[in-house]
Amino acid sequence: MTPLRRALALVLVLLLAACGLSRPASMDASGADTFEGDVRTARELTEAFWKQQFSALGRTYRPITDFVPYSGKSGPNCGGQPAVPNNAFYCPDGHFIAYDQDWMESLWSEMGDGSVYLIIPHEFGHSVQAQLRSGFDLNVQAELQADCYAGGTLSSLVSSGALRAEPGDENELFLNLEAAGDPTDDWLNPSAHGTAQQRQQSFANGLNGGVGAC
Repeated sequence: MTPLRRALALVLVLLLAACGLSRPASMDASGADTFEGDVRTARELTEAFWKQQFSALGRTYRPITDFVPYSGKSGPNCGGQPAVPNNAFYCPDGHFIAYDQDWMESLWSEMGDGSVYLIIPHEFGHSVQAQLRSGFDLNVQAELQADCYAGGTLSSLVSSGALRAEPGDENELFLNLEAAGDPTDDWLNPSAHGTAQQRQQSFANGLNGGVGAC
Protein backbone atom coordinates (compact mmCIF):
# COMPACT_ATOMS: atom_id res chain seq x y z
CA MET A 1 0.00 0.00 0.00
CA THR A 2 1.47 3.36 -1.03
CA PRO A 3 1.82 6.23 1.48
CA LEU A 4 -0.97 8.10 -0.31
CA ARG A 5 -3.28 5.09 -0.17
CA ARG A 6 -2.51 4.56 3.53
CA ALA A 7 -3.23 8.24 4.24
CA LEU A 8 -6.46 8.13 2.27
CA ALA A 9 -7.56 4.94 3.99
CA LEU A 10 -7.04 6.67 7.33
CA VAL A 11 -8.99 9.70 6.10
CA LEU A 12 -11.88 7.53 5.06
CA VAL A 13 -11.87 5.48 8.23
CA LEU A 14 -12.06 8.64 10.29
CA LEU A 15 -14.47 10.71 8.31
CA LEU A 16 -16.91 8.44 6.51
CA ALA A 17 -19.34 5.80 7.65
CA ALA A 18 -18.96 2.18 6.59
CA CYS A 19 -21.11 0.85 3.75
CA GLY A 20 -23.37 -1.83 5.14
CA LEU A 21 -26.85 -2.93 6.06
CA SER A 22 -27.12 -0.72 9.12
CA ARG A 23 -26.03 2.84 9.67
CA PRO A 24 -23.13 3.48 12.07
CA ALA A 25 -23.30 6.01 14.89
CA SER A 26 -23.70 9.65 13.94
CA MET A 27 -20.63 11.83 13.62
CA ASP A 28 -22.57 14.59 15.36
CA ALA A 29 -21.05 14.82 18.84
CA SER A 30 -24.26 16.38 20.13
CA GLY A 31 -26.04 13.09 19.55
CA ALA A 32 -28.29 13.99 16.61
CA ASP A 33 -28.99 10.97 14.44
CA THR A 34 -31.39 12.14 11.76
CA PHE A 35 -30.74 13.35 8.25
CA GLU A 36 -32.20 16.76 9.01
CA GLY A 37 -30.12 17.01 12.18
CA ASP A 38 -26.90 16.13 10.39
CA VAL A 39 -27.57 18.62 7.60
CA ARG A 40 -28.26 21.34 10.13
CA THR A 41 -25.16 20.46 12.16
CA ALA A 42 -22.93 20.33 9.08
CA ARG A 43 -24.08 23.78 8.02
CA GLU A 44 -23.79 25.36 11.46
CA LEU A 45 -20.38 23.90 12.28
CA THR A 46 -18.93 24.70 8.87
CA GLU A 47 -20.04 28.32 8.99
CA ALA A 48 -18.80 28.68 12.57
CA PHE A 49 -15.44 27.28 11.49
CA TRP A 50 -15.07 29.72 8.60
CA LYS A 51 -16.21 32.64 10.74
CA GLN A 52 -13.33 31.86 13.09
CA GLN A 53 -10.89 31.50 10.22
CA PHE A 54 -11.85 34.85 8.70
CA SER A 55 -11.74 36.55 12.10
CA ALA A 56 -8.22 35.23 12.71
CA LEU A 57 -7.18 36.92 9.46
CA GLY A 58 -8.84 40.20 10.41
CA ARG A 59 -11.63 39.68 7.89
CA THR A 60 -15.40 39.41 8.22
CA TYR A 61 -17.07 36.22 7.09
CA ARG A 62 -20.30 36.73 5.16
CA PRO A 63 -22.82 33.95 5.90
CA ILE A 64 -24.71 32.49 2.98
CA THR A 65 -28.09 34.08 2.38
CA ASP A 66 -30.00 30.80 2.05
CA PHE A 67 -29.63 27.04 2.31
CA VAL A 68 -32.17 25.56 -0.07
CA PRO A 69 -33.35 21.94 -0.16
CA TYR A 70 -35.00 20.85 -3.39
CA SER A 71 -36.18 17.68 -5.10
CA GLY A 72 -35.27 16.61 -8.62
CA LYS A 73 -35.57 19.54 -11.00
CA SER A 74 -37.46 21.80 -8.59
CA GLY A 75 -34.38 23.63 -7.34
CA PRO A 76 -33.58 27.32 -7.73
CA ASN A 77 -31.96 28.74 -10.83
CA CYS A 78 -28.43 30.06 -10.62
CA GLY A 79 -27.34 32.63 -13.14
CA GLY A 80 -30.08 31.50 -15.50
CA GLN A 81 -29.08 27.83 -15.20
CA PRO A 82 -31.65 25.40 -13.74
CA ALA A 83 -30.84 23.12 -10.82
CA VAL A 84 -30.34 19.47 -11.73
CA PRO A 85 -31.19 16.30 -9.80
CA ASN A 86 -28.61 14.49 -7.68
CA ASN A 87 -26.54 17.57 -7.02
CA ALA A 88 -25.52 20.20 -4.52
CA PHE A 89 -24.15 23.57 -5.54
CA TYR A 90 -23.08 27.01 -4.40
CA CYS A 91 -24.56 29.89 -6.38
CA PRO A 92 -22.51 33.10 -6.38
CA ASP A 93 -25.55 34.95 -7.77
CA GLY A 94 -27.39 35.29 -4.49
CA HIS A 95 -24.63 33.72 -2.35
CA PHE A 96 -26.65 30.62 -1.45
CA ILE A 97 -26.25 26.85 -1.34
CA ALA A 98 -28.84 24.41 -2.67
CA TYR A 99 -28.97 20.62 -2.50
CA ASP A 100 -31.19 17.82 -3.76
CA GLN A 101 -32.44 16.53 -0.42
CA ASP A 102 -33.73 13.22 -1.82
CA TRP A 103 -30.34 12.44 -3.30
CA MET A 104 -28.38 13.47 -0.25
CA GLU A 105 -30.73 11.62 2.11
CA SER A 106 -30.31 8.46 0.04
CA LEU A 107 -26.54 8.75 0.47
CA TRP A 108 -27.05 9.36 4.20
CA SER A 109 -29.26 6.26 4.50
CA GLU A 110 -27.09 3.93 2.44
CA MET A 111 -23.60 5.09 3.38
CA GLY A 112 -23.90 6.89 6.68
CA ASP A 113 -23.77 10.58 7.51
CA GLY A 114 -20.18 11.04 6.34
CA SER A 115 -21.48 12.02 2.90
CA VAL A 116 -23.35 14.98 4.41
CA TYR A 117 -20.24 16.12 6.28
CA LEU A 118 -18.27 16.05 3.03
CA ILE A 119 -20.74 17.51 0.54
CA ILE A 120 -21.78 20.49 2.63
CA PRO A 121 -18.24 21.62 3.60
CA HIS A 122 -17.25 21.25 -0.06
CA GLU A 123 -20.01 23.64 -1.16
CA PHE A 124 -19.13 26.06 1.61
CA GLY A 125 -15.60 25.92 0.23
CA HIS A 126 -16.94 27.45 -2.96
CA SER A 127 -18.65 30.21 -0.99
CA VAL A 128 -15.32 30.96 0.68
CA GLN A 129 -13.62 31.13 -2.72
CA ALA A 130 -16.20 33.70 -3.79
CA GLN A 131 -15.60 35.83 -0.69
CA LEU A 132 -11.84 35.66 -1.11
CA ARG A 133 -12.26 36.37 -4.83
CA SER A 134 -10.07 33.42 -5.63
CA GLY A 135 -9.21 33.24 -9.29
CA PHE A 136 -8.87 30.02 -11.26
CA ASP A 137 -8.04 29.38 -14.87
CA LEU A 138 -9.93 26.08 -14.85
CA ASN A 139 -13.01 24.82 -13.04
CA VAL A 140 -11.19 21.72 -11.84
CA GLN A 141 -8.79 23.90 -9.84
CA ALA A 142 -11.70 25.41 -7.91
CA GLU A 143 -13.20 21.96 -7.30
CA LEU A 144 -9.98 20.48 -5.99
CA GLN A 145 -9.45 23.42 -3.66
CA ALA A 146 -13.01 22.96 -2.37
CA ASP A 147 -12.14 19.31 -1.68
CA CYS A 148 -9.08 20.50 0.21
CA TYR A 149 -11.16 23.00 2.17
CA ALA A 150 -13.58 20.20 3.07
CA GLY A 151 -10.72 18.09 4.39
CA GLY A 152 -9.34 21.00 6.42
CA THR A 153 -12.75 21.84 7.83
CA LEU A 154 -13.47 18.29 8.91
CA SER A 155 -10.03 17.87 10.41
CA SER A 156 -10.58 20.92 12.60
CA LEU A 157 -14.10 19.86 13.62
CA VAL A 158 -12.96 16.38 14.60
CA SER A 159 -9.94 17.73 16.47
CA SER A 160 -12.12 20.16 18.39
CA GLY A 161 -14.56 17.45 19.37
CA ALA A 162 -17.46 19.02 17.49
CA LEU A 163 -17.59 15.89 15.33
CA ARG A 164 -16.54 12.42 16.34
CA ALA A 165 -14.66 9.95 14.18
CA GLU A 166 -16.03 6.44 13.66
CA PRO A 167 -14.04 3.55 12.19
CA GLY A 168 -15.32 1.96 8.99
CA ASP A 169 -14.55 -0.44 6.19
CA GLU A 170 -11.38 0.83 4.52
CA ASN A 171 -11.78 -1.00 1.23
CA GLU A 172 -15.41 -0.06 0.63
CA LEU A 173 -14.82 3.55 1.65
CA PHE A 174 -11.79 3.94 -0.57
CA LEU A 175 -13.67 2.56 -3.56
CA ASN A 176 -16.63 4.78 -2.70
CA LEU A 177 -14.65 8.00 -2.78
CA GLU A 178 -12.75 6.77 -5.82
CA ALA A 179 -16.06 6.51 -7.68
CA ALA A 180 -16.65 10.25 -7.20
CA GLY A 181 -13.74 11.19 -9.45
CA ASP A 182 -13.84 12.00 -13.14
CA PRO A 183 -13.26 9.00 -15.43
CA THR A 184 -10.59 10.86 -17.41
CA ASP A 185 -8.03 13.52 -16.60
CA ASP A 186 -9.60 16.19 -18.81
CA TRP A 187 -8.84 19.46 -17.06
CA LEU A 188 -10.13 21.49 -20.02
CA ASN A 189 -13.64 20.13 -19.53
CA PRO A 190 -15.57 23.02 -17.92
CA SER A 191 -17.39 20.56 -15.64
CA ALA A 192 -14.28 18.65 -14.56
CA HIS A 193 -13.86 17.99 -10.84
CA GLY A 194 -10.64 15.96 -10.96
CA THR A 195 -9.85 12.27 -11.07
CA ALA A 196 -10.35 10.06 -8.05
CA GLN A 197 -6.69 10.26 -7.07
CA GLN A 198 -6.59 14.04 -7.54
CA ARG A 199 -9.69 14.57 -5.42
CA GLN A 200 -8.46 12.17 -2.75
CA GLN A 201 -5.06 13.86 -2.66
CA SER A 202 -6.62 17.33 -2.36
CA PHE A 203 -8.89 16.17 0.46
CA ALA A 204 -5.95 14.53 2.24
CA ASN A 205 -3.91 17.75 1.88
CA GLY A 206 -6.59 19.63 3.78
CA LEU A 207 -7.01 16.92 6.36
CA ASN A 208 -3.30 16.76 7.10
CA GLY A 209 -2.38 20.44 6.72
CA GLY A 210 -5.60 22.32 7.48
CA VAL A 211 -7.23 24.87 5.19
CA GLY A 212 -3.96 26.82 5.12
CA ALA A 213 -2.53 24.03 2.97
CA CYS A 214 -5.18 24.62 0.31
